[in-house]
Amino acid sequence: MVSAVLFISLFMFLILNVPVGISIGMASVAAILAGGRLSLGFVAQALVTGTDSFPIMAIPLFILAGELMGEGGVSKRLLNVCNIFFGRFTGGLAIVTVTVCMFFAAVSGSGPATVAAVGSMVVPTMLEKGYGKKFTLALIATAGSIGVIIPPSIPMVIYGVSTGTSISTLFLAGFFPGLLIGGALILWCYLYSRKKGWKGDGETYSWGQRARIVWEAKWALINPVIILGGIYGGFFTPTEAAAVAVVYAFICGVFIHRELNLKKLIAVIGSACSTTGTTLVILGCAAAFTKILTIEMIPVMVTNAIMSLTDNTVIILLLINVLLLIVGCIMDTTPAIMVLAPILLPIAKFAGLSPVHFGLIMVVNLAIGFLTPPLGINLFVASRIGKVPLETVTGGIIPFLLVMIFCLLLVTYIPQISMGLPNLFAR
Repeated sequence: MVSAVLFISLFMFLILNVPVGISIGMASVAAILAGGRLSLGFVAQALVTGTDSFPIMAIPLFILAGELMGEGGVSKRLLNVCNIFFGRFTGGLAIVTVTVCMFFAAVSGSGPATVAAVGSMVVPTMLEKGYGKKFTLALIATAGSIGVIIPPSIPMVIYGVSTGTSISTLFLAGFFPGLLIGGALILWCYLYSRKKGWKGDGETYSWGQRARIVWEAKWALINPVIILGGIYGGFFTPTEAAAVAVVYAFICGVFIHRELNLKKLIAVIGSACSTTGTTLVILGCAAAFTKILTIEMIPVMVTNAIMSLTDNTVIILLLINVLLLIVGCIMDTTPAIMVLAPILLPIAKFAGLSPVHFGLIMVVNLAIGFLTPPLGINLFVASRIGKVPLETVTGGIIPFLLVMIFCLLLVTYIPQISMGLPNLFAR
C-alpha cells in the first residue's frame, strides 16, 4: 500500500503541474502518513542529509562556472576557432555548431546552458545564411544535450552520489559516448545539408590567420585541459575542479576577455543561484523518496518482477532503455536519476553491467529527455532563442532523435564505448 501511495501521489502531483522537487517531497509525506512507520521529521532530516555531501558541492559550482563562461566570451571564441576549420565545408555552420557544443560541454556540464550560450550566437547566423528554421533550432537543442555527456557532467555527479560510483571514472567513461554522438550529428548535418544545398562559407584562411584566431581563444581552449587534466592528474577532486572552473571563468571573463561587467556578473550569479536552489530542493526531497523506496524494498520487488519476465540480457537492457526514455519525457534529469538509479542499478548488475557503464546508459537516455515533450527543456530554450513557438522546434526534432537513439543503442550494447578509457586508466 505504501508503494502505491508513493507513486500514485507522485504522478498525481506531477499531472497537477506541481514543481518536481515539491512533488517528490509531498509524495514522500503521503507515503509516510500511509505507512505509519516513519515520522514526518524523516523528510526534514533527509532534506539536510541528502544535500550534505562534499561531491554535491560540485553541482552549484559547475552551474556557476557554466554561466560565467557563457557570458564571459568563452563560447564566442570557441565558435571562431571551429569556424576557421569547418566553416567552409558543406553544412559548415551546422558542423561548427555541433563542434562548439562539444567544446562548451567540456567546460559547462549542463545541457540547457550549452544551448543558451552557443545558440544565442549561431542561430541568427544560420538563419541568415539560409538554413531552415526547424532544422537550425532542432540542431542546437540536440547538440546542447551533449553538455551532460562529455565531462564534466552535472548528471554524472548526481548519479555518482546516488549510487556510490566514482565520479572521476564516470567522467572518463563519458568521453567516447560524447564524441560518438557528436560525430553522428556532424555526419547527419553534412548529409542533410548536402541534400538541401546548404554550402559552407567558402572562405579560406591562411595558417597565420588560423594561428591568430587560435591564439585569441587560447584561454577558452586551455580551460578543459586544466579542469579535466587536474582531475586525472590527481591534482584535485571533481568538486575541487568545479571550484577551479569558477575562479578560472571569473578571471577570464573579467580580466582577460573583459566581457563581464558588474551588471552582467550580478545577473549571472542570480541565474546560477536560482538554478542551484531548484536543484538542491530536488536533491533533498529525492533523498527522502529514495530512502522510503529502500525501506519498502521496492528496488528488490522491481528487480524480481523484471527477472520473472525474462532473463535475456538484450531484452532487459531494451526494457530499461524504453522506461528511461518514457521517464525522460515527463521528469527532469536530476529527480529521474535520484529516484530510478537505486531501483534500476540492481537489474543492470544482474544483466552483467558495471555501475559505470549503466551510469552512461542512464545519462544518455536522460539527455534524450532534453529533446522530448512535454518536459524537454532544451526545446524550450531553443524556442526562446529563435523567438518561435515550441511546435516549430519539435517539427524538426525527429531525425535528430533517431540519431540519438541509434547512438544510445551502440552505447548500451557495446560496453567498450563507455568502458574503454576507464579500463585503460585502471591498468
